[in-house]
Amino acid sequence: MHCVRSISDSLMWIGGSDRRLSLFENLFPIPQGVSYNSYLILDEKTAVLDTVDSSISHQFMENLSHGLNGRPLDYLILNHMEPDHCATIQDLFYRFPNMVLVGNAKTFTILKQFHRDMDLTERTLVVKEGDTLTLGKHTLQFFMAPMVHWPEVMLSYEQTTGTLFSADAFGSFGALDGAIFDDELDLAKQWLAEGRRYYGNIVGKYGLQVQAALKKLSGLTIKTICPLHGIIWRSNLNYLLEKYSAWSSYTAEEKAVAIFYGSMYGNTQNAANYMAHRLGQLGVTNVAVYDVSKTDVSYMISEIFRCSHLVFASPTYNNGIYPAMDNLLHDMQALGLQNRTIGLIENGTWAPTCGKSMQAALASMKNMTQLEPMVAIRSSVSEENRETMDVLCQNMLESM
Repeated sequence: MHCVRSISDSLMWIGGSDRRLSLFENLFPIPQGVSYNSYLILDEKTAVLDTVDSSISHQFMENLSHGLNGRPLDYLILNHMEPDHCATIQDLFYRFPNMVLVGNAKTFTILKQFHRDMDLTERTLVVKEGDTLTLGKHTLQFFMAPMVHWPEVMLSYEQTTGTLFSADAFGSFGALDGAIFDDELDLAKQWLAEGRRYYGNIVGKYGLQVQAALKKLSGLTIKTICPLHGIIWRSNLNYLLEKYSAWSSYTAEEKAVAIFYGSMYGNTQNAANYMAHRLGQLGVTNVAVYDVSKTDVSYMISEIFRCSHLVFASPTYNNGIYPAMDNLLHDMQALGLQNRTIGLIENGTWAPTCGKSMQAALASMKNMTQLEPMVAIRSSVSEENRETMDVLCQNMLESM
């Protein structure tokens, strides 16, 4: 059974949602599922903008068939060649023998790597920055957005309606539960957390490239944004763009403290709890505490994008950083996290050395300001440790 939604008189959403998948990219938990968005323009010529993951290919084909209503498909626009959006290209290629594939030079290099047996002779249209494609009343203009977050990514702007087809930019985790537009949701409650987690983990490394894309788009009159995952934006574009501006510049979204701890026997956990309660006593109410051994790293990365102040509390393990904490710091390095204020707590029964190792990891990130003092615990929290944490908490308050 088809399941489509009209965006305008001549534009419809023909995607679908997958609630069975537990890990996006076999890595990130998606307890609320994920959507794969595809769009169909009906004009003198017809065009589909991106396809979907193989998991919903049957739904996609039913939606497309309903939308075309017997018409041929003239163009397939390939904004992004990642497999969750290009899995059904070959199906369309053979079903519509006169369909032309539209992409940039890098698009077709990657396409040939995924679909090696497709004969693309006289079936492609290679576009460059600023090129246009007229479908009738609608004209698509193409803008390159390399490394947002793959090298071939481009954005398609429909000039007549002011619709931006934004590839993986402006997307989010989460299936579409009936509502597909931003004004059908409470954004703070139903979008923000998964939108931030999606950005931080999927696009977060490429802040400079996102900033360049935002600058490039600033001269366009954009009325609707159609991403490849998550909701379609038509009413709260300023809200969305403000979030992306902050995230892509690694500017903390909130004045808040996130405390991340690893603990084998509960002693480092006690230190983290003391820090949280002491900050609360000082009037810092926006505090969150996470056990790095139990919390998936994608949620912690999301919190790092949200919070201005971070505390890392780790036991020494094999003369280094506790493995789960080390994994978090490594992910922060890989994503280019920067511009945060840091507090450190180390623990060790005979040789607490992980503090220096954490300092070294954080030193590789830009504009990370470490507050003094660093707390060094010997096995369990002592009165001296509590006094030192009191000073750290006071310094953290003042820095906020």
